[in-house]
Amino acid sequence: MDAAVRGYLAECRTLPGLDLDIDGCLHVWEAAMALPGADRVVSPRWLHGDPTVDIVVAWELLDRAGRDLFRSLVRVDEATWLRGRAWALAIAAMTFPYSWDTMPDRCAARLALAHAVLTDAAGPSPTGR
Repeated sequence: MDAAVRGYLAECRTLPGLDLDIDGCLHVWEAAMALPGADRVVSPRWLHGDPTVDIVVAWELLDRAGRDLFRSLVRVDEATWLRGRAWALAIAAMTFPYSWDTMPDRCAARLALAHAVLTDAAGPSPTGR
């Protein structure tokens, strides 16, 4: 996914009116690619049941306080949480180049998702996470 996400983010730079910090997105993505195991070669597949994909809902539907509560309840380790955050970013980034001119509501939802990711990446919440 590394090359694909970088490509999506490069395409995002060309979209008129996209209010998204692409450099910040790249920073989040690069941090995820530096996590242990990120360089592991695997066969392409799509599997829900992997916590890194399933916790995307934290950034998609919840505010910061809700994400903090969700994280405390699902009890995933730091690396899994950060991989999930990167998946959320990837899902947002892949939406914009394909849907920018045709699906404004979907793009607005994905923009909110990307902003939630960037907010979390900017620093700890008031609860200390």
